Amino acid sequence: MMKTRIQTIVLPALFLLAITTYSSAQSRRTNATVKTVTTTTSKTKKSTLSRRVSSMKVTYKRPKRKVVAVRRLPNRTVIRHNGQNYYYANHTYYTLSRGRYIVIAPKVGFRIKRLPPRYKRIQFNNQIYFNVNGIFYKQINNEYEVIDPEIGTIVYELPDDYEKVVIDGRTYYEYANILYEKVQVNGTRAYEVVGIITME
Repeated sequence: MMKTRIQTIVLPALFLLAITTYSSAQSRRTNATVKTVTTTTSKTKKSTLSRRVSSMKVTYKRPKRKVVAVRRLPNRTVIRHNGQNYYYANHTYYTLSRGRYIVIAPKVGFRIKRLPPRYKRIQFNNQIYFNVNGIFYKQINNEYEVIDPEIGTIVYELPDDYEKVVIDGRTYYEYANILYEKVQVNGTRAYEVVGIITME
């Protein structure tokens, strides 16, 4: 009689305990799955561009870029790069064409002795870079060399003459062949380097 009463009380209690434990485990498994999907989705979003993007895939929203040219360039410095002369004056780079100096974005590998004023120091992946009006430099010995920034590098402003471009239906920002995507960093608007345009 006593055994029957214990069985009557204990068995339903064990059954309820088993159901509660199973439900709790299912709930934890469901939550874990949702978290994994969220992480995967955000990673997928980030990797929409490869590091190098062919210029053939890029559509500029403005059909033509304004060409800035001057007849004279006082106090210029000659930069020899890959067998060709370029010119540097007033913190701007030029090439010579038909007797005029045309403003250009510097090529990777250009070197200057002194950084222009108002540069910004950027630390990324244990490396120190210098950003001057959209151009990235790295110190090599006593000179500063123009480089391509690493993917993921963050800046908080772009030069005034950046361009909007479309690649595979998505809008990005371009300056000096560097592609940026607008992001939020601690509630502040910023721009993340997501690719480099290769000229073809």
